[in-house]
Amino acid sequence: MSFSERLKKSRIEKGLSKSELAKEISVHYSQIGRYENKGSIPSADVLQKIANVLGISSDYLLNGTTDDLAESTLADKELLNQFKAIEQFSDEDKNVVKVFLDAFITKRRIQKLAQ
Repeated sequence: MSFSERLKKSRIEKGLSKSELAKEISVHYSQIGRYENKGSIPSADVLQKIANVLGISSDYLLNGTTDDLAESTLADKELLNQFKAIEQFSDEDKNVVKVFLDAFITKRRIQKLAQ
């Protein structure tokens, strides 16, 4: 799903017309149409205002869900599923996994430097 599609979907879910959203963020309603229909991307300031009004993050608007982003950037699906499972752990268990990963990554970096 593109920025335009996420914006339109979020606006509709919030029950706002283009005019209402435009008024909330102090832009002309036609600008919302450009964002939704022509693929224009707002400035960072306007993006943040839109996100605040819609009650979502600007990151979601630009990149989609965390899962969407992870799936598009992480090629190893088994690893992705393992990370998703770890998200369900307690904070204490998550920290143990993070410490283990950090130690393993550090070990590999040291091995590369020693070669």
